[in-house]
Amino acid sequence: MVWRYEEEAEHGWVLDVVAPTLQRRVRSLAGEALVETAGRETRAELSAWEGRPVRWAARLSAAGHDLLAYAGVRPVPASCGMGVGQRLVQLAPSQMAALRVFIGLADQLKSPPAPGLAEQVRTAVYDRGARRWRLHLTQEQTASVAYGFWLHRLTGSAAEANRFNRDYGILHRPNAEDRAPAAML
Repeated sequence: MVWRYEEEAEHGWVLDVVAPTLQRRVRSLAGEALVETAGRETRAELSAWEGRPVRWAARLSAAGHDLLAYAGVRPVPASCGMGVGQRLVQLAPSQMAALRVFIGLADQLKSPPAPGLAEQVRTAVYDRGARRWRLHLTQEQTASVAYGFWLHRLTGSAAEANRFNRDYGILHRPNAEDRAPAAML
């Protein structure tokens, strides 16, 4: 709303009479450095411009403009709700980091991630309350995540695979062609 009123104003400031109900929100946004509030000199200039006393004025800061630009291009989750055959999977930050490594190696793997998994990872939403990344995955994508955690497990950390198994009951079990003696690798 600040941006909209700011665009309409000739001088680029949102004034107290234009949006009197915004003052509390503006203070909150100023605390986040998303808007700047007019100082005494600027309010005096605006008062002269308006021909009346201006008690407060605000405009978007550089960070506020950047946030609007970023929000306009931020990927929207691929699915706002669960699609047919999908399940909600919530991953801890360490699990999501391991999954991103797996997705990043897709073009180098003989068994790449399941179709659509990269898009799900890219558009995942972080739930601050639960401290988990939320994804809506198909059964094939869920199995692919388990495979990625299995690879991660073999390179050092079993925590991500173990947590995934505990939460969803899925642990990748290699078939005969996946098994090679360690000395051969």
